[in-house]
Amino acid sequence: MEFADVARGLLLVAPADFVRERTARQRAVRKDDRELATRIGGLRKPAPAAWVVDLLAHEGALDEAVDLGPAIRQAQADADPDEIRRLRRQRAEVVAALAQAGADLASDAGHPVTSAVLDQVRATIEAAMADPHAGAAARSGLLVRPLESAGFDAVDLDGALADPDAVPDAWSGTDAEPIPITSARGSRTASRASRPQPEPQPEPQPEEEPEEEQDPGPEPEPRADPAAERRAAREAEAAARTESRDADAALEAAEQELEAAEERRADLERQLADASAEIQRAERVRDESADASDRARDLLRAAQRHRRDVGR
Repeated sequence: MEFADVARGLLLVAPADFVRERTARQRAVRKDDRELATRIGGLRKPAPAAWVVDLLAHEGALDEAVDLGPAIRQAQADADPDEIRRLRRQRAEVVAALAQAGADLASDAGHPVTSAVLDQVRATIEAAMADPHAGAAARSGLLVRPLESAGFDAVDLDGALADPDAVPDAWSGTDAEPIPITSARGSRTASRASRPQPEPQPEPQPEEEPEEEQDPGPEPEPRADPAAERRAAREAEAAARTESRDADAALEAAEQELEAAEERRADLERQLADASAEIQRAERVRDESADASDRARDLLRAAQRHRRDVGR
């Protein structure tokens, strides 16, 4: 039994039921394959948005969305704003339809999701369309956290998959640049910039006048560094994900402790029920013995009276 196959099955379980099902699956294989049981025990509970995307992947619903990415990438390479606009409209329609399909699947499973979770589902699908590596991750059915595309930066897949070794295309393969989730305005600007521009005519120079000293005013504030801001945002996001993973781990540990405590309580209740039944049996035996003793005394008295009557 392959761990990736087990993980795919478990990740289809609703997050609210995940820990219980994972524990049951771990116990089922522990006798035959302790290494697999250990890996199952370490499987992270999926975030709600990742669970919805895994449901879509299981249905094969993400193929059209991911396959639309290369067409958008080619339109951008061709600097064709009309084609880019058409494909972006198509992408928006596909993303909306898939998000609704994911919401329906979650409701059918008895665990409807919130609008905030659906926003993360849409962002994950857009990331899967923008970056081929993210597309492979989303289609694998092994996603444990949502994805997000940040312009031309590659989608961060660190900690996104339950079994990264099972999805090599998520880490290697095509070297195509990610597709930025922006409008086509940048392509039109680049197209205009490539056209030849008429040479500017020199303007007539006015007669020079003596310059007056001017107050330089306050020094301009230093311009922000967009790259540094993106790095800081990614670092903050990574820290938040780490905190979220730690919180998930603590929650799972608490759930496991609660489950163990409930099992111990069930054992004690069974022992108490057995003891109560034994007490009841002992009480019945005691009552039956007392009844037998009473009957024996009555027979003895009757025999004594009969003997006295005969002696007279």
